[in-house]
Amino acid sequence: MNWLKRLFCKNNPADNTDYSMKYLIVGLGNIGSEYEGTRHNAGFMVADRLAKTLECKFELSRHAYLAEAKYKGRTLVIIKPTTYMNLSGKAVKYWLTTGKIPIENLLVVVDDIALPVGTLRLKAKGSAGGHNGLIDIEQCLGTQDYARLRVGIGDNFSKGRQIDYVLGQFPPDDIATIEQKTDTACEIAKSFATIGIERTMNFFNKKKITR
Repeated sequence: MNWLKRLFCKNNPADNTDYSMKYLIVGLGNIGSEYEGTRHNAGFMVADRLAKTLECKFELSRHAYLAEAKYKGRTLVIIKPTTYMNLSGKAVKYWLTTGKIPIENLLVVVDDIALPVGTLRLKAKGSAGGHNGLIDIEQCLGTQDYARLRVGIGDNFSKGRQIDYVLGQFPPDDIATIEQKTDTACEIAKSFATIGIERTMNFFNKKKITR
C-alpha cells in the first residue's frame, strides 16, 4: 500500500489536474462473445449500462476496454479488463497508476454467488471471498482496502458444477431482475463518485438495495 500512497498523495507540481476528482469504476468479467450475458460477467453488464447512461463509448486500450465521462464535476474512468477474470489486478493497477487515481476512488463491480440473484452489496473494503478476480486485484494492489459492489448471482448449482453455473447464461426468470438491479448499480457507482462510499452505503442501505 505504501507505493500507492507515495504515488497518489502528491501530484506533479507542474500538473494542475485535481486527481481527487477522478474515479476508476471497474466492471469484472471475461472478454469474448462466448461469455456475453453470463453470470460471471455481471460486472461487465454494469459497466456497459453505466457507459450508456453517461453517453460514452468503450474503446480498446491497454489491458482494458475504456470509456471516460464527466459527471457532476468528476471524471469517471470506466474499464472492462481484457486480461480475463483471473488477472483482473493487472488492468486495475495499470489504470490506477496511469490515471493517477487515488485508491479510495476505486470501485470494483463483481459477481457474487454468496448473494441471492439481484442482491447488491456495497462495501468499503473486505476479503476476496474466494473470488479469483478480487484475489488477483488484492495481490496486485497489496491491499483489501478498496470499495467493491457485489452483484448477487445466486448459488443454484449442484456440487462440482460451480464453474458451469457462473459461466452460464442468466435464465429468463432472472433477466428482468438483473436488468433492474443493473440500473440501481449504476446509480450506486455515480453516487460513490459524488458523495463518497460511506454516504452512498447509508443512502442505498436505507433504500434496501437488496431484494
